[in-house]
Formats: sequence, structure tokens, C-alpha cells
Amino acid sequence: MDLLAYIPSPSSGVIYLGPVPLRGYAFCIIIGVFVAVWLGGRRWVARGGRVGTVADIAVWAVPFGLVGGRLYHVITDYELYFTDGRDWVDAFKIWQGGLGIWGAIALGALGAWIGCRRRGIPLPAYADAIAPGIAFAQAIGRWGNWFNQELYGRETTLPWALKIDGDADAGRVAGTYHPTFLYESLWCIGVALLVIWADRRFKLGHGRAFALYVASYTVGRFWIEYLRVDDAHHVLGLRLNNWTSVVVFLAAVAYLVISAKKSPGREEIVEPAAVEDGADASGGPAPATATETGDGAPAGSGGAEETGAVAAEAEPSKKP
Repeated sequence: MDLLAYIPSPSSGVIYLGPVPLRGYAFCIIIGVFVAVWLGGRRWVARGGRVGTVADIAVWAVPFGLVGGRLYHVITDYELYFTDGRDWVDAFKIWQGGLGIWGAIALGALGAWIGCRRRGIPLPAYADAIAPGIAFAQAIGRWGNWFNQELYGRETTLPWALKIDGDADAGRVAGTYHPTFLYESLWCIGVALLVIWADRRFKLGHGRAFALYVASYTVGRFWIEYLRVDDAHHVLGLRLNNWTSVVVFLAAVAYLVISAKKSPGREEIVEPAAVEDGADASGGPAPATATETGDGAPAGSGGAEETGAVAAEAEPSKKP
């Protein structure tokens, strides 16, 4: 019996629960957001922040990111919506696919900045906490392309080739193609693990963990983008997203270098309100540090000698 020599595609990206459509693309995005907020929240608390802060700021960042991702896609692929024979209303049908990560990160960062500013939190510290979660979210979100049978690569007969069904209306030709959605998903998982490791090993701070995520992602996106065969604008022989990857990579590396020189180390306090909470709970001033150690535990939670020193400083001096 012959073994299956390709990855099958779902016959439909929609399952109907009665009259309610459940779309695979939307589910992937939603699950990715939950994973990013959950992991980001754990990392934020480990750095000395409050429980729930990441989720509260995500209320600003996620909608901005979705709008930004859709805008980037619609602007760079405007001919899909605003040329003869096209319906501009389709530009609002986000469930059909089409979110540009560059626009999502740009406007998502704006939303996060608004949320951080309202809480008196430095955006770079917040970005460092959520960076691996964003990479994991991208890894999950890419499976939405599998449900929609879109954004695949060149034809191939490799055992892990993706089988695509023919659809003239969608511009699909039946065949087996490189599963670029899978390549990018696996790459994003690797990026997330790299950022977590480097953050623990080198105590990255002041936005450098996020910059490492951006630089690492763009390296993979460059070669994966090169494999894709969907219509795209080209500049000097390269797809637009290839050039975007190059520019963003250079900017991320420059930030890493400049930031390391100007602000070495990691922030001692990421959320002033959390320090005040600690002081209120103990009845005295809280320790001045809330950095994360190599194993993810807050600094200052070590031996009795350190605890005693803090207690001695917190106790008011007694006059005879």
C-alpha cells in the first residue's frame, strides 16, 4: 500500500454549527492571541509586573494589530479589491485571509503604547515580555492559510508537499506545492524558543528581546517569501515583502546594537504600581528590584541573607 506522499488540505475552511459558520482562519488567529497573552502575562509577572496587565494592554494592542494587518494587506494588494470586476466590500472580509504581519506589528505597537502610557509602563519592557508569545501566535495563525488553501509555495513532489485543490474562482491550480505556511509556522516556533533562551542567558532588556524576535523572524520570512508563488508586487526582481524583511531586519539589528550601548542590562522596575502593591502588602517599602533571573524567578527571592538585609533597611531606626 502506498504511503501518503503529501499533506492534504481541508475541503473547506468553514464548519457550520447550525446557521453559525465556524471559520478555521479566525480560530487560528484567536487561539494565537490567547497564547500570546497567556505567555506574555507569565513573563511580565516574572519580571515584577502585575497579574492581568498584559491582558489589559492587549485590549488596545490586538484590535489595533488586526486593523494594521488588514490595512497593510489591502494597500499592498489593492488590485484584489479596487480594480475592475472586484468588489471593494471584500476588503472587510478578514475571515477570507489577508493579514500583513508588518502592519499588524506597527499598529499593534501603537495600541500597546497607548495601553502602556495609560498605566505608566515603558513600552520596551512590555514588548520584551510578549515577544516570544507573538512568535508562537504567528506559528498558530499560519495554519489559517492551510484552512484557506492559500499562500503556498512552488510546485514540488517532496513527501511533505501540500496538496491544493483546483479552484478557478480563487485562482488555484490543482497540484502539490511547498507548504510555506508550515515552514513559517516551524520557523516562528524556533524564533520563540530562541528569544526565551537568549532572554534568560543574556538578561535582555529595554526592548532587545523584541528586537531579537523581529530580526530572527525576518531572516526566515525572507527565504520563505522567496518560495511563494501568489501574486505580489516586485521591486528590482524581489517581492515587496522580501524588501520589507531586509529593511526591518537592519532596523532591528541597529536597535540591538544601539540599545545595548545606551541602556545595558535590564529594567529593575517594569511596573511601578506592582512595587507599590508589594510595599502596601508588607507594610513597608518594597525591594527596588523586580528583574527576572536566568530561570525566570524574580530577583530578590533568594537566600535569607538578602531577605534580612531588605528587612533591616525597611525597619525604622529606634532612638534611645
